[in-house]
Amino acid sequence: MALMAASTGWDVGLVLGVVAVLVVAAIVIAIVTLARRIAGQADAAVAGVEKLRAQTGELSGIARINDSGVRILHSARSLRKVAVGR
Repeated sequence: MALMAASTGWDVGLVLGVVAVLVVAAIVIAIVTLARRIAGQADAAVAGVEKLRAQTGELSGIARINDSGVRILHSARSLRKVAVGR
């Protein structure tokens, strides 16, 4: 009788151990799957940012355009002073 009780305890322990390992394995598989999906989305986001950066890069000659705009503004102010008399 004692031998049967000891054997049953081992069986229950082994079954519980196998169930615990299976649960942990399922959790790890779910985490790895989600991590791969996130990595794919991150790669797509990086590609999108690179494309956006290329499309919104600095305009060539923008400093010259700004300088011309400032000169035009100063000239217009000078002309207004002459025309109004101030």
